Amino acid sequence: MADGAGVAAPVGGASLGTVADLIRTLEITITRRLDGVLHGNHQGLTPGHGSEPGESRSYQPGDDVRRIDWNVTARTNETHVREQIADHDLEAWLVVDASASMRFGTADHDKASIALAAAAAIGFLTARSQNRLGAVVVSGPDLRVIPPRTGQVQVRAVLSAVANAPDAERRGASDLAGAIDRVGAIARRRGFVAVISDFAGADWTDALARIGLRHDLLAVTVSDPRERDVPPIGFVELVDPSTGATREIRVTAEVQRRFADAASVDHAARIDGVHRAGAELIELSTDGDWLASIVRHVQQRRVQVSRGGFARR
Repeated sequence: MADGAGVAAPVGGASLGTVADLIRTLEITITRRLDGVLHGNHQGLTPGHGSEPGESRSYQPGDDVRRIDWNVTARTNETHVREQIADHDLEAWLVVDASASMRFGTADHDKASIALAAAAAIGFLTARSQNRLGAVVVSGPDLRVIPPRTGQVQVRAVLSAVANAPDAERRGASDLAGAIDRVGAIARRRGFVAVISDFAGADWTDALARIGLRHDLLAVTVSDPRERDVPPIGFVELVDPSTGATREIRVTAEVQRRFADAASVDHAARIDGVHRAGAELIELSTDGDWLASIVRHVQQRRVQVSRGGFARR
């Protein structure tokens, strides 16, 4: 398997041996790719996040307003922010969407495979910094909570839960907002939350904004090329995987154009919802190199932190 996109993830009822082999392959791939990016102790996915305050400095456009140092600001009459010492002893949470819509894929993998790979990257980066990792996996009406613990064994347990999430096909839409709110209710202190989903619909926007008020937040969106453009191939039967509802339509060039326009509007609304929640964003696709996208994010964060802050994208 080449480093990067070459990961096929069995989901829903895969054998324990298959899942264990997959997780070992992901761990090796991620570690090799990121060892050249990460340096020093306590270098995880999100440098600069953490609970220990560092030195104060003048506020710069793009700085997180939640880190304004009000005492120094009051004394100097100039806005200052408090730097954060790099991650350690951090409580990190994954919210992973294993809904029926995530089983869709027309490229190298389905969306569920990419979500599992992203969870692996975040999980192993969290473990190498000796931070605690917990997870909430939502699949149709099922919601599983894995309490936070340290170590790579914990990461493997989380990934196994994601890979073996119950089949949600025809069992109704998953409650992504409820899963996000569950983390908000049980997280004991300010930490880091990564939400991995296709972010279908708009019911998640308020929940994401609520958790972003307290926690450093990363949204990882997963999509497939056919969700943005469908070729004019004549009559096709479309199926809603969550409900099983079907509809037959004739895809013409005009329908293709309207579909692409609607997909563009939906994508813009999704990105706007993520940004309004104050979250950082990584966009992954089933036809792309998921690990390269995460590596770029890690590198950009290091550049932003070295320059004294970061701008929301």
